[in-house]
This record gives sequence, C-alpha cells and structure tokens, in this order.
Amino acid sequence: MPFTPHARPETAAEFRENLAAVRARVDEAALAAGREAGSVRLLPVSKTVEPDRLRLAAEAGATELAENRVQEAVRKHDALADLGVAWAVIGHLQTNKARDVAAVASEFQGLDSLRVAEALDRRLQAAGRGLDVFVQVNTSGEDSKFGLAPDEVPDVLRRLPDFASLRLRGFMTIAANSPDEDVVRGCFRELRGIRDRAREAGLAGAGELSMGMSGDFALAVAEGSDCVRVGQAIFGARPAV
Repeated sequence: MPFTPHARPETAAEFRENLAAVRARVDEAALAAGREAGSVRLLPVSKTVEPDRLRLAAEAGATELAENRVQEAVRKHDALADLGVAWAVIGHLQTNKARDVAAVASEFQGLDSLRVAEALDRRLQAAGRGLDVFVQVNTSGEDSKFGLAPDEVPDVLRRLPDFASLRLRGFMTIAANSPDEDVVRGCFRELRGIRDRAREAGLAGAGELSMGMSGDFALAVAEGSDCVRVGQAIFGARPAV
C-alpha cells in the first residue's frame, strides 16, 4: 500500500490521517500473515515531539504514547495530565530513574536485569501500584543494543515472580540494523522462540511480543509481533541531533 506520511503533521486532521495510514499498513501486514486486522497494537513513539503537538495527536485518537527517555516522559506526562494518556517507557533504564517510571508509566518495555526489576519493584511497592513489563532481549547480538542475551532469559524469568508489583506481559526486541530482510526476520524469530519456550514452561504472562518499528514493522507482524512501536511514520522526521 503506497504511503506518504505528512512530513510534520501540524493539525489534528493530519495526525488522524497518519495514524489511519499506519494502522492500515499494520492491518495489511496482519492479513497477509493470516492474522486478523486490528490484532496488532500500534504504540506511537513520541520521542522529541513537543506537548503541544501531542495534544493534537491525542485529539486525533492517540490514547497511549511511548518515550525512551524517562525525564521526557515525566515532563510530558505532567504537561498532558488532563488528557488521560497512558504512557509507556521503552528501553534501557538506569536504576536511579526507577522512581520516575514507577510514578508515571503504565508499562515498561525494557526490563533487562534483575537489578532494574528490584529497583522498580521497591518503588512500585512504596507507591502501591503495579506495572506491566516486557523483558528486553538483544536478539541481534549487536553491542550497541541493550537487552538480555537469549541464554540469560530463563534465569531472569525464574526470578521475576519475586517482584510482586511487576506484571510480566511479554518480550521486546530491536532488530539488527540491516538491509537484509532475512537478518531482520531472524531477530524477530529468535524472540518468538523465546516466548514460545516460556509458554511451554508454563510461565504466566509471557504472551506478547513487542517488535517492529517504522522501518521494519511489516516484517515483525509477519513474524508474530503483537505490538509495533512507530514514531516517525506518525509524527514525521525527527530533528537531526
């Protein structure tokens, strides 16, 4: 399906068009894989997008947003508190930011150590709330990416029930930065295999796969993704830094 997003949507109508176009492409990929339209969650990633434009995105129908920088998530959560948007935090977390995640996030896609699990659990217990979490796995083997090595996952999963405030929702990965579709698909297949083995072991809550971003979400959906994290195809190109 041809798709030319608004380079920088500036109105609710333009955001609505971008959201609908990305949703259509995700559904097209799902149908091509023999899955139902609407079965894959679209998680808009609002990295670097200012709150005034996020208000327009919310008006256009975005009910959840994701950030990969905790301080940015806190700032936007506070600025948009009247909208009731659900916030996800994605990626590696320093333990000294656990309190902020516990305060503002509805889900965390980036759990990659027991140390982070303990820090989050302690803060969540103090706040009297729970948090949905995705275990991040480095399926590409690239040093530039965070996440557990695949062979480290079973030990972490065995310990997660010790942290009562963390609700395991599934697994997350970022595929290799490669033009080779087979390499990218291999990363997604690796995560699916990890999920399937966790299910076979009877681990509750190990169901969902968060994989795929603006450039590779169609491949991710074909390999079984339940959640795609899309930023620039919705919000436009990010400023160069």
